[in-house]
Amino acid sequence: MQFTLLKTDPQSSARAGLISTDHGQIETPIFMPVGTVGSVKAVHLRELLNDIKAQIILGNTYHLYLRPGLEVLHAAGGLHKFNGFSRPILTDSGGFQVFSLSGIRKLTREGAEFRSHIDGSKHFFSPERVIDIERTIGADIMMAFDECPPGTSEYSYAKNSLDLTEHWLQRCVKQYRETEPQHGYYQSLFPIVQGCTYKDLRIRAAENVAELGMDGNAIGGLAVGEPAETMYEMIEVVNGILPKDKPRYLMGVGTPINILEGIERGVDMFDCVMPTRNGRNAMLFTSQGTINLRNKKWEMDFSPLAPDNHTFVDTAYTKAYVHHLFKAQELLAMQIASIHNLGFYLWLAGEARRQILAGTFRPWKEAMVKQLGERI
Repeated sequence: MQFTLLKTDPQSSARAGLISTDHGQIETPIFMPVGTVGSVKAVHLRELLNDIKAQIILGNTYHLYLRPGLEVLHAAGGLHKFNGFSRPILTDSGGFQVFSLSGIRKLTREGAEFRSHIDGSKHFFSPERVIDIERTIGADIMMAFDECPPGTSEYSYAKNSLDLTEHWLQRCVKQYRETEPQHGYYQSLFPIVQGCTYKDLRIRAAENVAELGMDGNAIGGLAVGEPAETMYEMIEVVNGILPKDKPRYLMGVGTPINILEGIERGVDMFDCVMPTRNGRNAMLFTSQGTINLRNKKWEMDFSPLAPDNHTFVDTAYTKAYVHHLFKAQELLAMQIASIHNLGFYLWLAGEARRQILAGTFRPWKEAMVKQLGERI
C-alpha cells in the first residue's frame, strides 16, 4: 500500500492525499460506508459502485467470523469475491464489538473470551487469531486487535486497558509479519491508538504506534461518551505525533460536523453507521442541515428530497413522497434515505478534498459547520 500526500491546507492540518491498494485508489479525505456483515444495509452493490461511488467499504471481523464463517469466506476467495465489491475493503478487528459484549465476555492478556450474540456459543479471540481471521476475510486494510474503553473511564482503567492493547498490538504485528495473504494481493495492518481521554496515555500510545512503521495508523476509543471538544483535543494530540506520510483513520466518527472537524485536524479516513442508521429512521443529512421526514410539515412538500441536490437518488423523489413511504412503513423509504445520506457523506468528504486542493478549506469549513448544525 502507498500513501501520497498531495497538499496540506495552509490554515489548518487538513490534508488531501491518495492511497493506492491492489484493489484500487482511495482519494482522501474519505468516508467509508459501513458494511458490517459484508453488506451496507439497504444499499445494492450497483448503488455503492455506480451511484454513491464508494471507494472503500468496511467489514467487521467479529460478525463475519460468526456468520457466514471462515469456511465460506475462504471457499469464496475472500470477502471481495463473496460480496462482489471490487474496490478496497477495510476490516475492523472486532475489538469494539467484543467491548460491547460487556456482560458476556472476559478479557485477559491471552485474549478475549466471549459468547456469540447469535446463539450464545463460546469463542476466543487472541491477537494472533484475529490476524489469521482477517487474512481469511481478505481485507486490503486490517485493524489490530484492541480493547475500546468507555469514554468516561477512570484513569486506572484506561491505563490498564492501554497496557493490554499494547501487549496485543505487539503480538498482532508479529503475527502479521510472519504470515502471508491468502488471496493473492497485499494486505496492510493498521495499529490503533487508544488511551481514552487522558493526554499522557494518548501520547504514549501514539509514540508506540508511530515507532512500528506500519502502512497507516488509526485512532480508536473516541465518540464513546466523551464530550466532542475532548475528542477534538485528543485528535490534535495524537495527530501531532503520528507520521505525516501515513494515512490516519479516525474510527467510528461521526456526524458531518465531526468529520469536518476531524479533517481540519489532519484525519484522512472516517467511518460511521450514522448515515445509514439515521437514514433508516427518517433523518436526512444535507448541506443546509438535517431533515426529519416523519414530521407532518413534509406531507405536502413536493420539492426535491434534498435542498442542495447533493444526493444520489432519483431526483423524482420528493419530500412528500418519502414522508409517505416512512408513514406507510415501506422498505423503499429506508433504501432511499440510506443512499441519500451515504451520497451526502461521500460528497462532503470529496468537497473537503477539493477545497483543500484549492487552498480554500478553512473558510469553507467554517461556513459549512454553521449550516450543518441547523434543523430544517
